[in-house]
Amino acid sequence: MQLSILGRLEVRRADGTAVPVSGQRLRTLLAALAARPGQVVSTERLIDALWGESAPANAANALQALVYRLRGAIGRDAVEADPAGYRLAVEPGAIDSERFARLVDEARGAAPAVARVLLKEALALWRGPALADLDDPAASARLDEARLVAVEEYAAACLADRDPAEALSVTAREVDRYPLREGLQARHIAALHALGRQADALRWYDRTRRALADELGVDPSGELALLHTQLLRGRPVRDSNLPAQLTSFVGRDADIAAVTALAGAHRLVTLTGPGGAGKTRLAIETAARRPGPDAWPVDEAWLVELAPVGEPDEVVRTALAVLDVRDLVLAGRGMGAAGPTSRLVEALADRRLLLILDNCEHVIAAAADLVAAVVAGCPGVRVLATSREPLGVPGEMLYPVPPLQLPAERDRPEDIRRSDAVRLFTDRAAAVAPGFRLEDEDVPAVAQICRRLDGIPLAIELAAPRLRVMRPRQIADRIDDRFRLLTTGPRTVLPRHQTLRAVVDWSWELLDEPERALAARLSVFAGGAALESVEAVCGADALDAIAALVDKSLV
Repeated sequence: MQLSILGRLEVRRADGTAVPVSGQRLRTLLAALAARPGQVVSTERLIDALWGESAPANAANALQALVYRLRGAIGRDAVEADPAGYRLAVEPGAIDSERFARLVDEARGAAPAVARVLLKEALALWRGPALADLDDPAASARLDEARLVAVEEYAAACLADRDPAEALSVTAREVDRYPLREGLQARHIAALHALGRQADALRWYDRTRRALADELGVDPSGELALLHTQLLRGRPVRDSNLPAQLTSFVGRDADIAAVTALAGAHRLVTLTGPGGAGKTRLAIETAARRPGPDAWPVDEAWLVELAPVGEPDEVVRTALAVLDVRDLVLAGRGMGAAGPTSRLVEALADRRLLLILDNCEHVIAAAADLVAAVVAGCPGVRVLATSREPLGVPGEMLYPVPPLQLPAERDRPEDIRRSDAVRLFTDRAAAVAPGFRLEDEDVPAVAQICRRLDGIPLAIELAAPRLRVMRPRQIADRIDDRFRLLTTGPRTVLPRHQTLRAVVDWSWELLDEPERALAARLSVFAGGAALESVEAVCGADALDAIAALVDKSLV
């Protein structure tokens, strides 16, 4: 049985045939039960929904008679009795409001093109005002609020997917009815602007500003104020600069879930790990799949790449350039004479955004100063940093990025194929060596390659191109000479990611002399060593240097 309450009540069997439910009171009873699927609805609530203040003296008996009639219409087992009331017993997803909520939830973790498909399907379930057969303003308002949120998210997905015409089409049907709903108005204005209708966008902003002032006595939110600034500049409205990825993202579902949870609960999360561990890609993928505002209260996501930055004082200026902050007068305060960090904090003070600071390790002190200022002065900003060592800012939550899942020595071939590390190798191999397929006889060699490379994504991606001239067994036999073997990174990436030696050299150059000396001495220990053994060989005062090497993801 399928029930529809997002509009006039409809009941259909599994084969799609309609089930007649005659009589207003019978329809009201079914709607009251369907409004709370899976929950026991109290006798008192049902009586109030059916009769209000005109309830008969024998209301409980009258309700029981109506339940009997309803069971006759939709099935005896469809309504269960409980000492406190009655419950509608239907399969999960049998009610359109549940399917709507599931589709909206799935859309929040998807790319814009996928999200808009899911949200369009969710909104298509609506055929009119929710619970039209039930006089329950609270339940109806709850469902309508969920619909409006979905409209806003659908418009945002269309804008992100470069389809402002569709965004405008969906917002235009709602903006007149909800003039004080800022998220809806902002997406309508952004769609007008993206379509080149600059004058219309400015007029609509002014209309919204006046409505907020007249009805609520408030100024536009930070989101609308920023939008207005961008309109005046005549620039495209953007809420993200996350780059489109050219390669697939393999595995890491558990890592994305963990980082998403951390970033939802804490305003500063730093992904740490050695070079090539996949910190940057994990941060970008997590941001691209960010959940809805209930989990992450952010409207924007901006990536500030610090890898090309050569001097510490360029860190803030790079962030200013990415976020398009200039010497403007904001909030009535002159900023032209303020320092760059103060200008950035002032510009972000009222915005809700996720700021990704990528590759902080070589400018760690300047990055830490910037983050400390932003976290203290911008309550709506969350920071996701990547670095080979922690920033050392109060409130920082660390997430050491682990290697990809590796196959065990005794795994069966089908289990080896399913491991994340082998899946990555196979995926990249198919891209660089057309026609490559992982044959059964090559599975042990590929598993050996991935294990010897410790499941480090960059190392695996550097090994895969060798398949143009070698078989997997030949690569596995030469993997001990990895610095000479793994030298085939893409020309377009940073030089330090083009060879495995460059990856290690980058980390080595960031060490001071005592740390380098200790790292060299540690090389005598094959397979690890206890702290006591390290102190015996390297000196009793080596503890601080060991801690520094651990922080810098080298030990």
